[in-house]
Amino acid sequence: MKTNPIQTTEMHTGGEPVRIIENGYPDIQGQTILDKRRYARKNLDHLRKFLMFEPRGHFDMYGVIPVTPDHPDAHIAVLFIHNEGYSTMCGHAVIALGRYAIDKGLVKAVEPETQVNIQCPCGLVKVFVEIATGRVRFESVPAFVFARQKLVSTTNYGPVEVDIAYGGAFYAFVSADQFGLDVRQSKTNDLIDAAEQISEAVKSQITITHPDDPDLGYLYGTILTDGNDEFSDQPTANVCVFADAQVDRSPTGSGVTARIAIQYKKGQIKKGQDRLFESVTGAQFSAKAVTETTCGPHKAVTVEVSGIAHYTGTSSFVYEEGDDIGAGFLLS
Repeated sequence: MKTNPIQTTEMHTGGEPVRIIENGYPDIQGQTILDKRRYARKNLDHLRKFLMFEPRGHFDMYGVIPVTPDHPDAHIAVLFIHNEGYSTMCGHAVIALGRYAIDKGLVKAVEPETQVNIQCPCGLVKVFVEIATGRVRFESVPAFVFARQKLVSTTNYGPVEVDIAYGGAFYAFVSADQFGLDVRQSKTNDLIDAAEQISEAVKSQITITHPDDPDLGYLYGTILTDGNDEFSDQPTANVCVFADAQVDRSPTGSGVTARIAIQYKKGQIKKGQDRLFESVTGAQFSAKAVTETTCGPHKAVTVEVSGIAHYTGTSSFVYEEGDDIGAGFLLS
């Protein structure tokens, strides 16, 4: 016996997958979007594994669940899912969703550029879609530096200095040369190992909080950079290792947002200066600090990030009764 299918549209941004769930998912209950995130994690997590894990997905799969918005200005609202759970923000998915919302008629296209307001668990994100090209830019929620030059003790690398910043999610930032690594040349497994040691150290040694909601106050991942933080017209490279050692193929939209917040705080970039950020696939996002603001006690900036997403297909996933392996698995 087969279950009713879950139907999806498949996209990618810079090589990072975006599986957008369209039909077949149960109703997600809750008054607010964070309520819905908690409900999905508690009651529907088997479906996250069904869609993200093998044999339908893979270790680095990423997806989007549309939900009913509770923000009055939102056109659409979404939850983000990955190999570990439910993230609070995802820039690469927002870039894909902007184009998707126009193409699917969720928001009426207006030349030359159409605004799409997307409610994410971190807040309302304003997205702007160039109708002719499909290129997308979004303006972030307030981004801020949480901690600068903090020393954490790691298992294999001893004390390491990190910056921690928020761009819709919290990240630890470290220059890869502290580990003798190069984000463009080193083996991916070596980068993962170093980043995971940082994430484990930060989680155990530093308490992270967000002024708006406790559900936002946790470390999502570690971003290793090439250390080129002073403004330049040349791209700067980084690799994001998030959730359960998942590697972002894109430059990481929320990570780029947080990195701009650090650079702005340190005086390495001025408001309105566009900076290019490059990922492990060679994909690039551009980003700039737009507006100074605050987030609770933190001085913050909103950041504009731009990129482009592409379609890869559609899927219809079913589950056959008795297929225990087909419920979802990952190889460690």
